[in-house]
Amino acid sequence: MTSVACIGECMIELKQAAGGLYARGYGGDTLNTAVYLARLGVATDYVTALGDDAMSDEMVAGWQAEGIGTGRVQRLAGKLPGLYMIQTDARGERRFFHWRDSAAARSLMELPQTDELLASLAGDKVVYLSAITLSLYGEEGRAKLFDALRRARAGGTRIAFDTNFRARGWPDLEDARRVYKEMFAITDIALASTEDMLPLYPGASETDLLARIPSPETVLKLATPACIVRAEGRELTVKAKPLAQAVVDTTAAGDSFAAAYLAARHRGAPPVEAAQAGHRLAGVVVCYPGAIVPRGAMPANVGEAEDERSRKT
Repeated sequence: MTSVACIGECMIELKQAAGGLYARGYGGDTLNTAVYLARLGVATDYVTALGDDAMSDEMVAGWQAEGIGTGRVQRLAGKLPGLYMIQTDARGERRFFHWRDSAAARSLMELPQTDELLASLAGDKVVYLSAITLSLYGEEGRAKLFDALRRARAGGTRIAFDTNFRARGWPDLEDARRVYKEMFAITDIALASTEDMLPLYPGASETDLLARIPSPETVLKLATPACIVRAEGRELTVKAKPLAQAVVDTTAAGDSFAAAYLAARHRGAPPVEAAQAGHRLAGVVVCYPGAIVPRGAMPANVGEAEDERSRKT
């Protein structure tokens, strides 16, 4: 049994480099989370579709080198992965440009092997996906996915959902609100943020946003370096520690937070400690360009509680 199955899309990433040039890598919200989960010692599979091209080969090899399971990656003849470009401003805030309308990942719910692939989710401890994942598929594809998630959840699999919102993926906000509501109803762990939720519900307070999420365990990341954790009958604010370095690129801040949170919960940490772990990893990731930081930059003992870490120093 795999601990976590991450469903989504990985794309070719072009990030700014010196002299107006761009460096090529790859990334995508749920793939970024899968990489950080694997680096934190959690058995993780990635569930997606790729082409049969050399860049897709490179992606799969890179995931395997990170320790991510690729047995459920579908390879489609004649298809290609999507592509995105990151531009960052002086504060490290990012802007994305996408070329992905015909990417292989969009076909995942339309393949001859789709039913078997979805049935396999019942063998995972946690299934993790995002709103970007949901935006890839049409109405029929989402219905298939939701049915599979309900069946897996009925068998004991926990569903984790990240509210990661990209307006380009949701041209009809009413449609987006309906899909989010349906997804929240089958979610055990909701990883939300005011940045994602306010475009859907302009002017809503933090209390209003939390009220729209019925999931039993919810994290709402705030505009300030903090989050609200609602779980186990309590609602607490968890602040992040000040950064020791300057912010370079906020790409994958939320993705790495999700990975550290889920990894900590996997090892039995309570939700507040898991949120602290999320803040610690995200605080490192934003100090490096691109979605995936060098392996040597990964902080030690990121999933441990503060008191446990202090005893070792």
